Amino acid sequence: MQLYPKLIMDALATVTYAGTKKNLVESQMVADQPAISAPANESDPWKVTVVLEFPRDTDPFLKSTVKAAEAAIKYHCAKGLNGLAVEVEIQTEFKSKPRPEIGKLLPQVKNIIAVSSGKGGVGKSTVAANLAIALSRLGYSVGLLDCDIFGPSMPKMFHVEDERPYAVNVDGRDLINPIEAYGVKMLSIGFFVNPDTATLWRGGMATNALKQLIADADWGELDYFILDTPPGTSDIHLTLLQTLAITGAVIVSTPQQVALADARKGIDMYRNEKVNVPILGLVENMAWFTPAELPENRYYIFGREGCKQLAEEMNVPLLAQIPLVQGICDSGDRGEPAALDSNTATGLAFINLAQAVVTVVNRRNKELPKTKIVGMK
Repeated sequence: MQLYPKLIMDALATVTYAGTKKNLVESQMVADQPAISAPANESDPWKVTVVLEFPRDTDPFLKSTVKAAEAAIKYHCAKGLNGLAVEVEIQTEFKSKPRPEIGKLLPQVKNIIAVSSGKGGVGKSTVAANLAIALSRLGYSVGLLDCDIFGPSMPKMFHVEDERPYAVNVDGRDLINPIEAYGVKMLSIGFFVNPDTATLWRGGMATNALKQLIADADWGELDYFILDTPPGTSDIHLTLLQTLAITGAVIVSTPQQVALADARKGIDMYRNEKVNVPILGLVENMAWFTPAELPENRYYIFGREGCKQLAEEMNVPLLAQIPLVQGICDSGDRGEPAALDSNTATGLAFINLAQAVVTVVNRRNKELPKTKIVGMK
């Protein structure tokens, strides 16, 4: 009794690949002729080896497809060989090269800056967006990742809500091509979900999506890679720390005491001995209110110099004090960040912030060793 490749192919033709809704043969996933080895003794099983080619190593249907293919081959061979045993080996290949391992991601990125806040509502995303644009205006190549999976805001801030990133093949890997606006390469989960629908994902789904935006995107050469992290401390922060060697963190707060209390927690997270990410400095947002009709006046409606005092207490630099003006809100809603116009007080403040960040990053890189990726369980 003989086992022929046609029987194996017929078996594989009964297995549907969920990625294409077609069977494995129609999907052209059988990479080579099935290899068949006859048993040396009647009591030994036949041996069948099949190579299946998947789009990428992170294919969500890989395991289930392999199991289904193995079961189908055993079933059809048992029928064709009157119940004789068959030993099946399914090998996998990938059209796209596998993702680089942790520690080898983003080799062309020089500095990774996490912009964080202890609580929401302090203008962290506004600071991150304007810092990225200001660095670009200073002549640096800049990338910006919106790490807030559940509340992405960067597409609107950059007026690119309707853009949809497409895939490009780079060195055998299919990568997401970031959207570029105002000289900044940018990605956000907001490009891939309905903006009017809540993102109801468990933590694992959110962190996997974030890893894809980092590792499966064509970021290219960057002087600065800005991470707009979600407020507080969460799975997202831990994923970033376990995935990337972060050069340093910029903490954003308002001057009021309730915000400063949470800013201390944010500083502590990065200074934790298991994390050990340098604090580059603090940014005091909404430092004072200046009405448009009285540009020389300052009203300290959230308290006065609270971040300056915290910076002195925690022995970190105060990088900038950003005033609260109507223009910041209006420009953000229009998708035209304030840093685009350095002739305004706010635009100039963000340019000065970018220059301060460059200075502290250069000093940090000269005086401190490279940050290590956190190895937490």
